[in-house]
Amino acid sequence: MAEQGDERRFGEYVVVRRHGYVAELALDRPKAMNAVSTDMARSIAAACAHLSADRDARVTVVTSTHERAFCVGADLKERNSFTDADLMRQRPLARAAYTGVLELPMPTIAAVHGFALGGGFELALSCDLIVADSTAVVGLPEVSVGVIPGGGGTQLLPRRVGAARAAELIFTARRLEAAEARELGLVDDLVPEGRDREEALALAARIAANSPVGLRAAKRALRLGHGLDLRTGLEVEDAAWRSVAFSGDRAEGVAAFNEKRAPQWPGE
Repeated sequence: MAEQGDERRFGEYVVVRRHGYVAELALDRPKAMNAVSTDMARSIAAACAHLSADRDARVTVVTSTHERAFCVGADLKERNSFTDADLMRQRPLARAAYTGVLELPMPTIAAVHGFALGGGFELALSCDLIVADSTAVVGLPEVSVGVIPGGGGTQLLPRRVGAARAAELIFTARRLEAAEARELGLVDDLVPEGRDREEALALAARIAANSPVGLRAAKRALRLGHGLDLRTGLEVEDAAWRSVAFSGDRAEGVAAFNEKRAPQWPGE
């Protein structure tokens, strides 16, 4: 397990910190409100590849170092100078950043305050849970600048709020403040101003107390089973169950329960 406070930087704009079994992926481009440039996209993808290979990371929390924003989306100032060829060259790098977060094997939590717009909100949507404080403003405004959500928004938002609600939000490009976002299910927990990171890390610590093998298998079953018919979904669940049924974590969990003690998860 990494030591408390361990820190590693990926490029100029992303920092990964460790809090015991909880990893924190911090977006750190404050001068641009964490707008995702080409370099920042590379850094996010690299950080996610590192975390995916870290068997000791049981939960990842995505945070921001900027006081007034989680992430304002794509770097439109950079894109203003792009040729069509430049944009096409950037596309796989941008996709790798969003899919990097989406495909992290452990549970993930976004800690959102201030603006989380466009690609910024898509980074949050790529997480399993979103904790937002009362200053949060979220939305997918891409059609207002002539594009569409391209970091997973057209697929992830309807999975949260349903097809018709997602269509209304994407077609109107409107921004939602924290209370409405919570009411409509765009975020999961609403916390007082300035407490999003603290509360997300606390939630992560509660989750991380559980079996890492179980957590990853449960996430896999949830993700792969979504949208399937029930019979097929149950087969996905059964495959995930079989992957943990004979694990060291299952043996330890049963033993700890019967011995009335806290489990010491082997993580295998």
